[in-house]
Amino acid sequence: MPDDPFREARRQSGVLKCPFQGEDIPMLLRHADVRSAARDWQTFSSDAPFRVPIPSEEDLRPVRQLPIETNPPEHSEYRRVVDPFFKRSKLPEVIARVQKLIADHLTDAASRETIEIVRDFALPIQSHALTYLLNVPEPEAETYIGWGVHVFHDENGKGSQLTDYLDRALDLAAVHPGDDFFSALHRARFQGRPLTRDEMMGFANLTFAGGRDTIIHTISSIIHHFAVHPEDLAVLREDPARCVLASEEFFRAFMPLTQIGRVCPVATEVHGQSIPPNGRLALGWAAANFDEEVFENPTRINLSRKPNPHVSFGFGPHLCLGAPHARLIVRTLLELLAEKVSAIELVSKVPHLEENPGFRRENGFASLEVTMTALQ
Repeated sequence: MPDDPFREARRQSGVLKCPFQGEDIPMLLRHADVRSAARDWQTFSSDAPFRVPIPSEEDLRPVRQLPIETNPPEHSEYRRVVDPFFKRSKLPEVIARVQKLIADHLTDAASRETIEIVRDFALPIQSHALTYLLNVPEPEAETYIGWGVHVFHDENGKGSQLTDYLDRALDLAAVHPGDDFFSALHRARFQGRPLTRDEMMGFANLTFAGGRDTIIHTISSIIHHFAVHPEDLAVLREDPARCVLASEEFFRAFMPLTQIGRVCPVATEVHGQSIPPNGRLALGWAAANFDEEVFENPTRINLSRKPNPHVSFGFGPHLCLGAPHARLIVRTLLELLAEKVSAIELVSKVPHLEENPGFRRENGFASLEVTMTALQ
């Protein structure tokens, strides 16, 4: 059963105050409130370098992430810079490569006695699929895999190699331009001028950070669900057309990003909670996805749920650029699991815990070991 630690607070007040880095940040928990605040960028601003993520990331990266840490109208123009690359997930050749990638990994998984899903299955799939999206040489995926699950730090909590990698990739693209993402940043124009180096780094940083542990947690959560609920895998096998609706339900139930921040330029009050000037509000994506006023039996995974107005890709002007890519990976995974896998048996698991004095949420897995049996 998906974890919903916000149920009581959502019912009682609709807001939960959570301490982060010396701030008490109110988190909106109701679907309608979250969507309303996501649209109201004048009151709840994203023009706040490093402070949109919660906890904030001043110590994790050197540049403002683009376009997420800007407001309209600049946000819309920044978004157009990279939008063509994020639409590559709809190209037949990219779809075919993702299908082969996941099919090969499922075949390999079924050939082993057991497989650890987080690092040996989800991480390689995410890393190789990213090279297709960015149109960079596929061997680059081995570098991404070497970073581990967390893009900003290694397994020991030490700083990552991401910034150095992005610097090298942008330097190489300046000297040897091609059809890849980094070369496109050099050719791009914003308000009639070339991008600055910091702007290029801001786009690249978000591209690598935004779709890494999110995809990995989603894949591992889906595999775990089918191990615990084999009847749902059987349902997809009997009717593969359900994979599209099932994808959206898994995105809803296993939302990997609990919340995102907004900064209030002036003093604001929300549900009786006072936010000082330059104080933050949190949009509780995960909590909104379990709002009983919107989703019937929200803690039950219903692979035929429709409509399904989840907010796992955000809402309003900041709708996630990577949504088509994530949808391609998850839909393809479900289709091929139904086609190629007869059973998934859970061997061991260590949930990934997100802990704060205000809440404790299981969010994906630190490790997940299963046995997969190929469909004969």
